[in-house]
Amino acid sequence: MASRAYSIPNLLTYGRILAVPLIVLCFFIEGRLSISNTARWVALWIFVIASLTDFLDGYLARIWNQTSNIGRMLDPIADKLLVASILLLVAADQTIAGWSIWAAITILCREILVSGLREYLAALKVSVPVTRIAKWKTTLQLVAIAFLLAGPAGDEIFPYTTQTGIALLWIAALLTIYTGYDYFRAGVKHIVDDEE
Repeated sequence: MASRAYSIPNLLTYGRILAVPLIVLCFFIEGRLSISNTARWVALWIFVIASLTDFLDGYLARIWNQTSNIGRMLDPIADKLLVASILLLVAADQTIAGWSIWAAITILCREILVSGLREYLAALKVSVPVTRIAKWKTTLQLVAIAFLLAGPAGDEIFPYTTQTGIALLWIAALLTIYTGYDYFRAGVKHIVDDEE
């Protein structure tokens, strides 16, 4: 069992969790030193590598038959830690502000609600499969966050980097509502059936 905990797919998941404090450190450095663009680009590259491991760890676990309970538990947690921490960072440094904050709040609330629902359904031995549109939502969310991480540094190269990130974040938020409703509807059906 210990060998499964240290399999390559699980190590990739651990790496994604470790990426969170590294990205936070980049934002801390950006605020303290006069190397803001460098810090943002480093944060972006850490995020891109971490995002790639999100697609790679599950794929490798399946083809190498190295799926494990710790991997199944930590994979969604790593994703949520990465997304939530970066949304908080870009809100704190006002890359997103005003009405755009609501897109981030929508995404965070949905993640918390779906996590709670999944936990409840797991106790009932009910599995809610991830839909294709939910995978598209995740991909779009990660692309939006990449643009927002580049933010002002990216605006110097491509003038609409931040605005593109905000637009994609809103689209991801709308998909988040749609997929969240899908999960909620499936969950409520099982809850009602269980009560009867």
